[in-house]
Amino acid sequence: MFDRINRCAGRLAVAAACALPAGALHAAGLSYAEALALARDHAPLLRQQQAQLAGSNAARSGVERLPDPRLALGIEYLPIAGADRFSTTRDTATMQRLALAQEVPNRAKREARAASAQARIERDRAQLAAGRAAVQRDAALAWLELYHAERRAALLSEFRAENRLLQTTLGARIAAASAMPADLTLARQEALAIDDRADELARAAAKARAELRRWVGARAGEPLAGEPVLPEVNAAALRTQLETAPELRVYEPMRAVAAGEMAEMEAEKQGDWSWELAYSWRPRYVDMVSFVVSFDLPWQRALRQEPQVQARRHELQRIDAERDDATARVAAEAEAMLAELDALDATRARLAGAGMQLAAERVALATAGYQAGRSDLGPVLAARAAALEARMKLVELDAARAALRVRLAALAAQE
Repeated sequence: MFDRINRCAGRLAVAAACALPAGALHAAGLSYAEALALARDHAPLLRQQQAQLAGSNAARSGVERLPDPRLALGIEYLPIAGADRFSTTRDTATMQRLALAQEVPNRAKREARAASAQARIERDRAQLAAGRAAVQRDAALAWLELYHAERRAALLSEFRAENRLLQTTLGARIAAASAMPADLTLARQEALAIDDRADELARAAAKARAELRRWVGARAGEPLAGEPVLPEVNAAALRTQLETAPELRVYEPMRAVAAGEMAEMEAEKQGDWSWELAYSWRPRYVDMVSFVVSFDLPWQRALRQEPQVQARRHELQRIDAERDDATARVAAEAEAMLAELDALDATRARLAGAGMQLAAERVALATAGYQAGRSDLGPVLAARAAALEARMKLVELDAARAALRVRLAALAAQE
């Protein structure tokens, strides 16, 4: 009969949940997956990088086009003295002129500019991918920090409830002469220590929630919902993926940008050219047309263009060295985190097995001794405190292991 009642109650709960409006579902809390999605969609850093990428895409279309032409209107040979001064019609040499001019950068320069513009798009795209991985990593770490802070607070709440129950029973036992008045003092001292520990945990939770709010906004104030679905870590696969880590993918387009700028400086050695078409007229003479082609003469290449080329060449060397350093650092970070994760896994396995069993045995032995009158309450409280610390340590190990798994996954994240 009770099973039937429970099944009916479960169906009613599901139906009630389905009947709720979409906005009311947020009352269930903020899940790990929702936190990552919110950070990915709304982080200001990503909006900034998306705007930068959009700007690079917009600028790409105009780099290969010729500069805008110039239109010139003017008067030549205008007298400024004598009887004909400032007259545009009396002196036969005075000429009015209309000219259209066009500068033509050489093809190598235009192609280099186009290559640089495309490389900037690829660079901004790689930076966006790296920023997205970093934002999701930091949002995940903030959610996990708050999650484990709440787990520690829940353990302390259980311990406080046990302390209150102990104080309640001690009053009757002291009245019945089966416990010493000093036992109640010890229990009260333990309660004060619990309050101090609760304040520390509350402060840690508040800091974690504030960090989470940075990534998810107002929904950070909601209670957390569900368990985190953490990424699996395969050491061999991770090592092969490090070459395409988000942090490292940005260097190839950065190098392409610098190479394009160097090619543009090399193209300066060829010089540009321009043409001009002019129409002139003057009184009592026929109108005239002139056409002029001009060429740059880069005759000081060693002093003007070559230093710029050398500067870009050194920039390429700098980028290569920075990439090599970043590659070595990322590999070292990965190896250090993998070693630390292995050590934490082993420590947690020992603590969850023999450690927790020994802590429980200590509590049982101390309690039996106290109930038999062979000891006071002090050893019992010490054993209970040690058991609590063991459980707290398990949560801390879980928090450290989860953070390492998130960091390792972000280190070699793939789009």
